[in-house]
This record gives sequence, C-alpha cells and structure tokens, in this order.
Amino acid sequence: MATSPILDAGTADALRQAMGAAQRGDLSHARALAEGALARGGDVVALNAFLGMLRARGGDTAGAIRHLKLAHRGRPDDATIACNLISALIETGMPAEALEVATHDFAFADPSLRIARYRGFLAQSLDNFQVAAEAYEHVVAHAPRDFESWNNLGNARTGLGDFDGSVAALTRAVELDPLAAPTRLNLAIALHAAGRAAEAEAVLRKAARDFPDDDRPLHELYVEFKHDGRDDEALPVIEEASARNPSNAGLQLKLGVEYGLVRRPADAERAFRAAISFDATLVDAYLGLAIQYEHTNREEEFAPLISLAEANGLEAGPLAFLRALEHRRAKRFEEGLACIQLVPPEVEPERTAHIRATLLDRLGRSDEAFGAFEEAAQVHQASPTEPLRRGAELRTELRAELQFMTPEWAAGWAWAPPVADRPDPVFLVGFPRSGTTLLDTILMGHPAVTVMEEQPPLNFVDKAIGGLAAIPTLDAAAITKAQADYYAEVQKLAAPPPGNLLIDKSPLFLNKVPLIKRLFPRARFILALRHPCDVLLSCFMSNFRLNSAMANFLRLEDAAEFYDLNFRHWEQSQALFDMDVHTVVYERLVDNVEAEVRPLIDFLGLDWHEAALDHQRTAKSRGLITTASYSQVTEPIYSRAAGRWERYRTHLEPILPTIEPWVRKFGYSL
Repeated sequence: MATSPILDAGTADALRQAMGAAQRGDLSHARALAEGALARGGDVVALNAFLGMLRARGGDTAGAIRHLKLAHRGRPDDATIACNLISALIETGMPAEALEVATHDFAFADPSLRIARYRGFLAQSLDNFQVAAEAYEHVVAHAPRDFESWNNLGNARTGLGDFDGSVAALTRAVELDPLAAPTRLNLAIALHAAGRAAEAEAVLRKAARDFPDDDRPLHELYVEFKHDGRDDEALPVIEEASARNPSNAGLQLKLGVEYGLVRRPADAERAFRAAISFDATLVDAYLGLAIQYEHTNREEEFAPLISLAEANGLEAGPLAFLRALEHRRAKRFEEGLACIQLVPPEVEPERTAHIRATLLDRLGRSDEAFGAFEEAAQVHQASPTEPLRRGAELRTELRAELQFMTPEWAAGWAWAPPVADRPDPVFLVGFPRSGTTLLDTILMGHPAVTVMEEQPPLNFVDKAIGGLAAIPTLDAAAITKAQADYYAEVQKLAAPPPGNLLIDKSPLFLNKVPLIKRLFPRARFILALRHPCDVLLSCFMSNFRLNSAMANFLRLEDAAEFYDLNFRHWEQSQALFDMDVHTVVYERLVDNVEAEVRPLIDFLGLDWHEAALDHQRTAKSRGLITTASYSQVTEPIYSRAAGRWERYRTHLEPILPTIEPWVRKFGYSL
C-alpha cells in the first residue's frame, strides 16, 4: 500500500484548525475551514477525505459520498478513505457500488484486512457467496483468531451449499468465542443442512441452557422440529421460547398456531390476542383468530374482530378476507364473493381459493366453482411437504396390506383376552364426508355416550406394535399391554365417565379393522354410508389438513383409488372376521333423523334420549369441531348436499368407472 504524501503547509494548517473545531463540536466552522482551503488549491485528497468524514458525522451521507469519491479517485489505494466511502455507500443502500470499491486486488493487498472484511460482507449481502467465501478465507488465513470472520465464512459456505465446510468454520468460531449465541445458531443450521440433525439439536439445546434468557435457540429448535415433522415436540419449545420473550409478537403468533393444531382453542385465542397486542398490524394473528372462531362455531365474534382490525389499521386485503368469512357464514354469498376477490395472493392463498370456490358453489356456478377448487388443490400440491407423494405412498401401503390379509394370515392369531370390567369401544367409521360428524354430534347428545372424535390412541398403539404386519405375532401379554396403552391415551383425551359407552370416531378406521378386532374382539362398528359420488366430490371440495390420508383428496383420480382401496380393505376384513356392524345411510339420516337414529340407539343397547336429536344444541356446546364439517353441523339438518354430484357430473366422469361397483353395491345409481 502506498504511503500518504506530505501535505503542503496551507493544507496542513487548515486541517489542524478544522480538526480542532470538529473536536469542539463546531462542525460547520470545521467544514468552512476545509472548504476554504480546498478553494484556495489545497490538497484535493486530504481535504475531500476530511470533508467526507465531516458530512458523514453530520448525517449528510450523499455529500459525504461526493467528497469521498473524489478523495478515493485521487488515492485509490488508501484503505481508510476506501473504508469511509464503503461505509457511506452501505448506509445509502448501495452495496453493489460499495463492492466495486472493495476490489479483489485491493482487498488482498490491504494488510489491515479491513477491505477484505468489507468485501466479504458486501458480497454476502448480494448473495455472491463465492466471492464472500474467498474474502473471508483470506481474512482467517491472516487473522486466525477472528471469530466473526470464521462465523461469516461459515454462513457464506452455507450459501454455497458447502455444509461440511460451513460446519468446520462455524465450529472454529464457537471455539474462539463460545459466548456468541448467534454463532451457535448458525452452527446448528449448518449441521441440520449437512444432514446431522441430532448434532444440530444438541447444539441448540446446549445454547438454550447456556443462555437461559435467550429465546432464539429455542425458536430455532422449534423451526427444526417443524421442518422435520416433529410437531409433538415443537409445541413445548415454542412455549418456552415465548415464556422467555413474552412480548415477542412473532413467538406468540407461532404459539397460537401450535395451540390450534393440538386443539386448544382457548390457548390459541389467548396467544393470537397477545400477538395483536404487541403488533396491532400482524395480519396472521387476525387470520388465526378468525379460523379459531370458525372452527369453534363462534361466528358472532367475526364482527368484533373486524372492528378491531379496522381500528388497528389492518390492510384492506386481510380485512376483505375476514369480511368474506362473515358474509359466508351469514349466507350473503354475493357479498362474500365480492370481498374475496379483493384479497391479494399472499394472504392465505389456499383458504382464499377455497372460500371463493365454496361461495361459487353455493351460488350454483358449478363450473367456476370446480375450477376454483382445482386452484386451491394445486396450491396445496405445491407444498414442500410433498402431499401427492405421501398420498401415493399410503395407497401403496394399503395395496400391500390387501395382499397379505388372507384367511391363513388371520387363522394363526392367538386368543385375545377381553378387557376386564368395561365394554369394548364402538368404532364409528365411513369414508370422510359420509356424515360421520353429524352422526357423532347426534350421539354426543346422549348422556350415556362419550364420543372421541378423530384422536390418535388407536394410531398410537398401531405404531407401537409395529403395524398390521406385526399383529399375528402378538401374544396375550402384548395384547393386554396394547389395550392398556389405548385406554391410557383415551383417558388423557376423552375421560369417559364410569359406565359410559366409548365411541371412537375416525372415518378411515375402515382400514384398521384387523387391529381393532385383535385388541377388542367384541368391538362393534357403525358404518356411515353416502352416495360415493357425493362423498368424493365433497372430499375434493374440502380444505383438509394434509396428512397422508387427506393428501389423497387433491386429485379426484387419487380420491377414487383411495376410496376403492379403503372399502376393499373393509370388505376383506368382513370376510375374515365376525363383525357386528350397523349401517347408517346419510340420505336417510337427513330425510328423517329419528327414523334412522332410533335403530342405531337400539343397536348400541342404550335407552332412547330425545335430546340426542337436537344436534344443533349439542354442536354449539361441544366446542372445537376438528373436521371439515364444522360449519354444517351447527345448521338445521339439510339435504342440499345430497345429489350435488350431478351438478358436477362432467367433472366426475373420469372416476366413475372406478367407483361404479361401489355405487351399485351400496344401493345407489348413476
């Protein structure tokens, strides 16, 4: 690097006086002295460099850049002038121009390493990770204890996809300064990206312990759990993160989402309200509240929520979404459609498309509605969770199960002891959208019945024993343990009063009959049936949470194959086992509730209870309704959905060959 030239006497004197004035805080006099010297022909570089520094201190960044550019042009190898110019350009939001100052040759020739550090930072901010990594590698080669540059090098390597290199650099940064919490987070992210999830988790948990007041390690752990599908573990860490930083609106928002997922609507509402109190314009908190109100049938809360959003200055697009929900519930379908058209694409795209589709359907605009339902499904299909792949894998699994569900397979089972002192559960099954939620709501109205709606105890046991293939290997002790595990999980969720009949409602337990009969030989089944065309159309039109089963409803052809596989599973089970089944037909149920329900109550061995027919009262009092039927079950029983498929027949034509045998078998017609 070149040395600074000796100043002429006039320039030196002027700068001495100007620096004195600046030290006294008189910036205007200092500037006047320097400008005067410049006008008299003083040293262009030194005076412009000084004036650039003065203007930067005074907040005149544009003026500073003007002077510093002149100084840099006159002395391009002066690192101090260059650094001041780069800093001013960064402050003005001009990183690309700043990078042009911090050239490769300049950075690698500067012994102070300041230019190289700036070059790395600027390149990284412009996503030029290769240039950034080269600059930081130069820095750490000459300053091996510079933990910040090691940290930045790790992040640059992450940007390049060099995750192992990133881990190495970040590990070194942590070694140099173990008290730098952000470096720990960066290391965990790199480890996770490198496929070393267990190590990433260990780093985050240790950081959470080492920095007990810092919410960031826990938040990052939450993000990793969500990415890995470990939802059960995600809630406790986001709870702890929000406890550490209770006024963080973003944490409260995520907490509300998680409470909603585990069906704790009161906690979800409290968290969303807290988020709004800390950030009154946080759109997703209002949307989260609206969704909670919708699923808990508290539609009267929409108007106050909209008023709050208006008072807090929420943007027009999210407000239009909230108003569309209110109009739909009030059956003002034209007004709702007008509102939903005003919602921008970034606001709840799946729900927005779905609401538009349901409004078009209710207005009888069937072809437009079907197109909108397809649009909503396509948005879901693009999810990084790969729902189409997961749905296909489940169908493959069901086909494989059908292959080994043979009489020989079932004949080798050992005797299953009954559960002492309690009747076996009754399982309410039937393909989704067959009226199971209406039926379970009616049954909830009976005081001697406890309905457990789509909860995981049986799935928990299924996973614990090793799935369908492991069923024949269970001995009496294993069965007794599985029964106890099932009831222990039930107790956490439903806690049936002594003597109450437990009804485990989960439609797709159609394909769990072998497990059910293995654990509960005396179990009875309620089968809900509805016209297969109406069922599949309704599944396609529903906005399900996309687990592997519901992922089958994003395309009609997948839904039809899934329907066929589930009922083949059911029928094969009926051929293998002695099953006590009572069938409830949706079309008959909506036509005459009492006539269809009385035989069911007799089948269950219960006394008739007139209040069970008041399903609207039961639905209003039951709280959260977790299925796609939450809006319908609070209405008077209606028949508008029966036969709806005929309006969409042209769209259903491709799947009719798959389901026509079931249409005929169940007594319907095309």
